[in-house]
Amino acid sequence: MTSKAGVFRELHHRDQPLILPNAWDFASAAMLAAEGFPAIGTTSLGVAAGAGLPDGTGVTLDETFALATRLARLPVPVTVDIEGGFSSDPAEVAELAWNLAELGIAGVNLEDGRSDTALADPAHQAELIAAIKARAPELFVNARVDTHWLGLAHDSTLARIAQYEKSGADGIFVPGLTDPEQIRTVVRATALPVNVLFLAAGPSIAELTALGVRRVSTGSLLYRAALAATVGTAIAVRDAAAIPVGIPSYRDIQAHSPV
Repeated sequence: MTSKAGVFRELHHRDQPLILPNAWDFASAAMLAAEGFPAIGTTSLGVAAGAGLPDGTGVTLDETFALATRLARLPVPVTVDIEGGFSSDPAEVAELAWNLAELGIAGVNLEDGRSDTALADPAHQAELIAAIKARAPELFVNARVDTHWLGLAHDSTLARIAQYEKSGADGIFVPGLTDPEQIRTVVRATALPVNVLFLAAGPSIAELTALGVRRVSTGSLLYRAALAATVGTAIAVRDAAAIPVGIPSYRDIQAHSPV
């Protein structure tokens, strides 16, 4: 039987890019899987904010692993956002990756942003990637390059991509790109499948497909949309306004939460 990791890897090499929705808890992931999405990712913002913690600061290891444990029950492959690895020690990052792989998780997203104002040293980031691949070779490592997301060192983007590819990464993720020519340049710079973040101001899925993008993530979009819907519905109740249609029933939710 083909493993979830194998299925996940194959999803990056089809005619159409993998549209990867990012969930923040079991219910959101299960309902997305039930809608036919062939794989699910996690959003570190949703995991962090849901626990009352800041995103991108390496403080949500326990919450991330607990969610991964639950999501491993899903019938579809799951890839987990592990921020910068929750450690600077390659052995510790590799051990986390191996533990996730042992759960049945198919991939991880490893970013080289270290704060809102800093990027990791690319040589050290390459060590983390290599350590993961040595410890958990089947795990799909999506190497995230945060130069455009953070607006830092744009001119190092292609060099980082090359270094991460050489270290064994399975995919390249450059969030924050909206210019078609910049996306095309990134796609042409690597033999690995390229992942971009869906942005309303950016190219359409059809345009991204034509540019050669192989994976499109929603990032925190779904989580933020869910918060907006929550507040909007509460306001509608308070103000005796129309309740939005299409809200799942109690039984609908229960049906996606098997014991």
